[in-house]
Amino acid sequence: VQLQASGGGLVQTGGSLRLTCAASVQDFRSYVVGWFRQAPGKEREFVAAFRNRGGTTYYTDSVKGRFTISRDNAKGTGYLQMNSLKPEDTAIYYCALAPGSTITSSMYSARAYNIWGQGTLVTVSS
Repeated sequence: VQLQASGGGLVQTGGSLRLTCAASVQDFRSYVVGWFRQAPGKEREFVAAFRNRGGTTYYTDSVKGRFTISRDNAKGTGYLQMNSLKPEDTAIYYCALAPGSTITSSMYSARAYNIWGQGTLVTVSS
């Protein structure tokens, strides 16, 4: 079982990046795909999640309207499109998978996710 996150980099304020999370798991479509981030000196925080059943997406308030989470179940891949980036978005971004049975309120917690990628660094310059 492996998750590989990629797509991070250095971008100016207002720019865009697309993060990719490639998963090598069976029955990828059954999992909740989540993105978290951790800025220097701060705790890991929830960014977005996508529950395949019902196609429901969830976002933390600070990224609503700017970030879009998506997934391609045939490819076993998740994505995070990040637009209008701000310096406060600077962090290491992690993708993770949680069981499809995870209740909605738990999806915002890193504890619900049992498969994690290695992280990709996003730096937004002012």
